[in-house]
Amino acid sequence: MSSLTLKAPAKVNLFLEVTGKRPDGYHELAMLFAKTSLCDTLHLQAQPAQQEQLHLQITGPLGGGLAADDNNLVLRAVRAFEQHFGLTLRADISLEKHIPMGAGLGGGSSDAGTVLRGLCQLFGKDPLELLPQATRLGADVPVFLYPEVFLRAEGIGEKLTPVPAAGPLPWAVLVYPDQNVPTQGVFARLQLPRPDDVLTKLSNLDKLIEYLRQGVSAGQWHELLFNRLEEAVLPYECAVRDVKEDFLALGACPLMSGSGSTVFVLTPNRKRADNLAEQIKKQGRKVFVVHFGGTPNENN
Repeated sequence: MSSLTLKAPAKVNLFLEVTGKRPDGYHELAMLFAKTSLCDTLHLQAQPAQQEQLHLQITGPLGGGLAADDNNLVLRAVRAFEQHFGLTLRADISLEKHIPMGAGLGGGSSDAGTVLRGLCQLFGKDPLELLPQATRLGADVPVFLYPEVFLRAEGIGEKLTPVPAAGPLPWAVLVYPDQNVPTQGVFARLQLPRPDDVLTKLSNLDKLIEYLRQGVSAGQWHELLFNRLEEAVLPYECAVRDVKEDFLALGACPLMSGSGSTVFVLTPNRKRADNLAEQIKKQGRKVFVVHFGGTPNENN
């Protein structure tokens, strides 16, 4: 049986604007995703079989409470792969969870997208052929079919464009306040921004992407980072608001990821990140020091 070990990275949203609302109720978005060095680990073994046999084992420090049943995104991803390519598989999967669930870090989506990518590697298929299936599994799942660290997203998040980045990439401190924020409630509370405000923000997104392409230092990004959903979260979720206020008190420039509840700060090097991480720790919070993409270089 062929096997692979894969890293399923957490993501943060460096930018998230809501550009409109569609007749079907979905919101149109403009986003910039960044994958981090905080990862779940997937051990995948699979081979064709006469009869489907799927087994999922969940371990790791944050695996408690996650059921390995048919509703699990990993198993749903395997079945989407089987259905699309007309295959029946015997698969054994071990998922080691290090990304907190319901934290705005895309952990479940990353697990599903990484399993699809791994199966494509084992069976010689093109992962991008599975973009429609990935979108049906979850709005963020397609992000993890791409190897690139940074991706621009439009539509409901399904229209993705990889963004090449030059120069040293920053470190970041992620703080999960150990409290979930239901996404549906966030969008229900959100007031759509004015069209002129949206145009200004989209201009900032273009500038942020150009900075990445040119290798401009992350110290010049801060004024361009943005998340419209903060308006529908911070007034209602004191745990998230407290993290942001604590970062601000330390002289940092924090941003919420996705619809919450993780808040993060970019730093130019590992030393500054470690220092901030120590200062932001409080009872109940989970704090992670991460790098964007590849193998971290502590001299960056």
